[in-house]
Amino acid sequence: MIKIFAVSLFVLVISTTARAQDLPYTNAVPGGLIIVPLKVNSQKAPRVYFNKNRVLVKKIRQQWLAVIGIPLSAKPGTHTLQIKGQKNTSLSFVVKAKRYPEQHITLKNKRMVNPYKKDLERIYHEKSIIVAALKYWRDDDANLSPFLQPVTGRLSSPFGMRRFFNGQPRKPHSGIDIAAPQGTPVYAPANARVIAVGNYFFDGKTVFLDHGEGLITMYCHLNRIDVKKGDVLKRGDKFATVGMTGRVTGPHLHWGVSLNDARVDPRLFLPNEVVR
Repeated sequence: MIKIFAVSLFVLVISTTARAQDLPYTNAVPGGLIIVPLKVNSQKAPRVYFNKNRVLVKKIRQQWLAVIGIPLSAKPGTHTLQIKGQKNTSLSFVVKAKRYPEQHITLKNKRMVNPYKKDLERIYHEKSIIVAALKYWRDDDANLSPFLQPVTGRLSSPFGMRRFFNGQPRKPHSGIDIAAPQGTPVYAPANARVIAVGNYFFDGKTVFLDHGEGLITMYCHLNRIDVKKGDVLKRGDKFATVGMTGRVTGPHLHWGVSLNDARVDPRLFLPNEVVR
């Protein structure tokens, strides 16, 4: 039998303006994240699922917390997560509405807007690799202390923008773009393992880093990649340089963060949202 509990907003929300120790900022909107206290009294971490994806769980001061990424496609209203154990239970939480601004981009290379047939075959093949990397799970305690900003530069395109390429609507921007000169070093924001490296049609030269428990970071449009699959990185290790490969209008780093296979705003993991 499944028991359902509602979590009050008073105990549910950890302030977006005062970051708790070892936890990211919260913002319960599509593309944000929420931290839910769990009614569990075990020493072993409970298994928690949202949208059938396993959720990162962290113990802070003897309290188990579920750190949940909210997909950009999430509808405003009440959502439910499942807690698996001897007695399966559910907890509900509320997602608030958020409307992201539009961004219109003109690309000279029209194949990057309307790919040829041979391009589509490549894109479909690459999609399966990218999806697998973003869904990757490793049972290792994720360190949620504030991330190091991976590259020094200017925020040129924020998260969640509703994008139009040459007037045609496309998926929302699932990361942030940091403009920087080609060759600028890119650093690991936290301890990680390289789980995929590739050169993709839209994303260009790309690296995926696994930080444990479904927390994955993605780095696109790179110029040079200095790591391979399986390499282990420490926070601050240089692993690539900024480039302009794939679908770009200039040199920049596209930095994405995926949590329980939901793309969330990377700035929630930074100290005081340092990217400007």
